[in-house]
Amino acid sequence: MKADAVFEGGGVRGVAFIGAVQAMEEANVEWQRLAGTSAGAVIAALLAAGYKSREIMDWFHAVDATKLQGRTWVNRIPLIGNLLAVTMHLGMYKNDHLASMVDSLLFEKGIQTFADLPDDKLKIVASDISKGQLLILPDHLHRYGLAPKDVKISTAVKMSAAVPFFFRPVIWKSQEQAKSYILDGGLLSNFPVWIFDTNGVPRFPTFGFHFVREEIISDAVIPTPIHLFTNIFRTMLQAHDLRYLKEETRDRTIQIPTADIDATDFDLSDEALEFLFQSGYVSAKSFLAKWDFERHKAIRMENNRKGLVK
Repeated sequence: MKADAVFEGGGVRGVAFIGAVQAMEEANVEWQRLAGTSAGAVIAALLAAGYKSREIMDWFHAVDATKLQGRTWVNRIPLIGNLLAVTMHLGMYKNDHLASMVDSLLFEKGIQTFADLPDDKLKIVASDISKGQLLILPDHLHRYGLAPKDVKISTAVKMSAAVPFFFRPVIWKSQEQAKSYILDGGLLSNFPVWIFDTNGVPRFPTFGFHFVREEIISDAVIPTPIHLFTNIFRTMLQAHDLRYLKEETRDRTIQIPTADIDATDFDLSDEALEFLFQSGYVSAKSFLAKWDFERHKAIRMENNRKGLVK
């Protein structure tokens, strides 16, 4: 079966997507187009380059997750280090390590820029907070006077995964040297399952991969401004997980439980990683057992008739 895939953001929880993708591969699903936000952008980029779930999982096991935080000497200053980092750089940590790893993996497949992939194969979602606009790469590169050959996919991933307050924004200059500050795509669209939709009946389905949880969990004590900022963003991300899915969206979405694991939990135990992988795998297996493309097309046609799908 041919299908498109859209992965939402979710930090290290993205390992659950690898389990879900493995279940899809076992069902002979062939990815045509892929899109993602934040951690979902990493998975989408690697799949678009031709990696399989097992290869991605092997890479993930080899990653030192603590390095993803990109700590510098400033972060090691007791009590005020993180606050100083936010004040100086608008984010606590650097996000260069992730970009470097993704770049290396893509290079092994002979891919660096969006021009190295077929047209429309990959879309990465970020947020241009200078312009107040959703940024879909490579679709919106023309806004900056750039072409697909001008932008590395790893740079787009870095942008999409720049969680506010945790990571520094990516400062990007257009051809006219105008600065834009780019952050996590989840600010404006954490689950862009609509990204490949058209008014017509789809030739093949778009499957969404979405995290779910039962309640919002936050810190009871907020002793510093940094704790306040991070708690605000954690709460926002958890609210994304709890968001109601309308019928047309729910019908094509693999909903993956993540218990109390947050998007900003960088240093997960092996047990937690295995739980996430299995949660994704089992959720996708269960979804496929009930999936009915003809029913989905009927829902889409009805929504088109009512003007609900644009």
